[in-house]
Amino acid sequence: MVSEDFKSMLQGKSVIRQLSEYATARGTEIGYENVFDFSLGNPSVPTPKAFTDAMIRLLTEEDPMTIHGYSQSQGIPRVRQAHADHLNKTYGMNYTAEHLFMTTGAAGAIAHAIRAVTKPGDEVVTVAPYFPEYNQYVNRTGAKLVIVPARTSDFQIDFDAMDAAMGEKTMAVLINSPNNPSGAMYTEETLKQLATLLYDKQEKYGHDVFLISDEPYREIVFDGRKCPYPARYYDNTLTCYSYSKSLSIPGERIGYVAVNPKATDADLISVTCGQISRGIGHNCPPSIIQLAVSEVLGVTADLSVYETNMNLLYDELKSLGFEVTRPGGTFYVMPKAPGGDSIAFCNKAREYDLILVPADTFAAPGFFRMAYCIDTEKVERSLPAFRKLMENY
Repeated sequence: MVSEDFKSMLQGKSVIRQLSEYATARGTEIGYENVFDFSLGNPSVPTPKAFTDAMIRLLTEEDPMTIHGYSQSQGIPRVRQAHADHLNKTYGMNYTAEHLFMTTGAAGAIAHAIRAVTKPGDEVVTVAPYFPEYNQYVNRTGAKLVIVPARTSDFQIDFDAMDAAMGEKTMAVLINSPNNPSGAMYTEETLKQLATLLYDKQEKYGHDVFLISDEPYREIVFDGRKCPYPARYYDNTLTCYSYSKSLSIPGERIGYVAVNPKATDADLISVTCGQISRGIGHNCPPSIIQLAVSEVLGVTADLSVYETNMNLLYDELKSLGFEVTRPGGTFYVMPKAPGGDSIAFCNKAREYDLILVPADTFAAPGFFRMAYCIDTEKVERSLPAFRKLMENY
């Protein structure tokens, strides 16, 4: 018999996936080039040649057991050391290989990080708007996800609300910057204030409070800015990363947990993650992909198209009267729905073959999300559809 618990999840299918499937079906009717599908955050720029070249070299020159055999539970030692060296150089940290744990993408990283620092009955606090899969990532460990309401004026953290949300059972805070779905990037001031709050809570409750920082978009930033690195501001930080966006390889499922060397039990967390893998099956990501990414650290795909697309959409949305916060990064923008009913607005948008995602499932009712990781030419062709929509809404 199929598990009733997991079978019940079929009734709560992802709204994003439902809309993506609708867009695909609509595309078979009118041609997908005529469907302005802003539903799914699937990177759209080519993988950098350096990564492809690394894969070819590994396949043609390396020993087959090296590239196709199992790695150690924590990941290939030289890969972990290469990551430590790169992070130290880039962010002024002091990682060693023992502070790195290789994972199957950021999802795998978060799965390990949460289990490493919580037990059933504990609480993990996150800030709205947030990626809805956090509900599954946290609640299915036996911990409970607690939501801090969104500060919709700029999508930074509402610290009064966060202070109220935290209690003795809070063992971790889960953040995502730059943020899916808002596109907001936490400022250095925000991260410093967050660190102060977390240090205060540790002292008040007499136990560690870890910061789990979900960072797959940190290279996609706009206006010449740099994304602040949260681990520089707070010792008990576990950084969760994925190469899906920076290298445009989401199907390769590769990422890591980086444990701040100053964290409590810093030398134990990576090896603990290796034991966690035994229980959840996220163990030993592909050796060849571990090796390939380690050869191109610091390289990214050409991410500039996302800023081009953002500017086109942001300028048009503002000109049409939308309330919208300018994204600091990612490939998402989250305007406020006219009239405040995001579901009604997104349903109306379908009549113009605009596929938009109501942000209610991101804990931001009244807003909608657009994933603009599509061809710039298609973004440009979508603008008249937005104008027609607003003329008739």
